[in-house]
Amino acid sequence: MPLLSGLHRYPVKSMYRQSPASATVEPWGLTGDRRWMLADPDGRAVTQRDIAAVGQYRTALEDDGTLLVTSPDGEELRITAPSPAGGAPRVQGDVFGTRFAATEADPKTQLWFAERLGEVRLLHLDDPRARPVAAAFADPGDTVSMADGFPLLATTTASLAALNDWMAQEGAPALPMERFRPNLVIEGTEPWEEDGWRRIAVGELTFRAVKLCGRCVVTTTDQESGERRGPEPLRSLARHHRFDRKAVFGVNLIPERPDQVSGDLLGTLRLGDEVRVLARAGRLPAA
Repeated sequence: MPLLSGLHRYPVKSMYRQSPASATVEPWGLTGDRRWMLADPDGRAVTQRDIAAVGQYRTALEDDGTLLVTSPDGEELRITAPSPAGGAPRVQGDVFGTRFAATEADPKTQLWFAERLGEVRLLHLDDPRARPVAAAFADPGDTVSMADGFPLLATTTASLAALNDWMAQEGAPALPMERFRPNLVIEGTEPWEEDGWRRIAVGELTFRAVKLCGRCVVTTTDQESGERRGPEPLRSLARHHRFDRKAVFGVNLIPERPDQVSGDLLGTLRLGDEVRVLARAGRLPAA
């Protein structure tokens, strides 16, 4: 029986992961996942694609929504979640051309990041209903946080093992799953079977599988050191697992609302939860 073996969230888009033993799920993703992001002056997301060092900033979330950020040199900053009701400026955020309303953190926070990373500012998604999922893959009302495009990303250990085998044939070292920055890691499947999933259950929750994940340069970045490490895994994925002109690894998921649940908290995922495939079909699209 496949099991949930890894659970990760990223409070600030592209910063270092948190790996709790359990996490609650909301319609737009794991609670606290990617509700903050760095942006350029035009509101466009600034990520490890642009500045690899972003991944070396550590984060923690307090119960009241306060964000604690620790820089690579150990400097800490505590940030209160801004809101329009409290006078925070309302701005436009932009993730891959989709624009949505967000709020700016306070001036002290903006200066702290600008001194370390250049011309960036920190934005908060105070209303997680502000950004719809791309219509081609969504049901009416589906929304997403500041993730690249979908509420959750799932990967499997079997597919990583297959990918590492391909890389070994090229003399490249094996890579850890952290390179792919998933939310859910599932063990006990066949390699690449997730390509054909349509609906899965993880513990008490169900998810629609809607799109394969095309990968980018972030996967070539060591998540522990922040250093770019060469062409892998993109080279091997491009040779062996390329669809719709994308090097593919992982599958994007959208949570389903359980019966009798009307609020934002849909349920809880826990390490060790059983994973059941409820529906399969042909390969999902990657673009």
